[in-house]
Amino acid sequence: MIKVSLTVKEVAELLSVSTTTVYTMTREKEIPHKKIRGRIIFHRATIEKWLSTPTEL
Repeated sequence: MIKVSLTVKEVAELLSVSTTTVYTMTREKEIPHKKIRGRIIFHRATIEKWLSTPTEL
């Protein structure tokens, strides 16, 4: 069974960045996320779509 949500650590591993970078990206609203009772979580399908979307230069 595939998990629907991802943790900060899992997203960091997926992006090959540090957890500190992921926390910074969430604070700057650079990555889609939700805060639930103080925990930052990421919806797997949303992150996969976000990764496949071209960025503006």
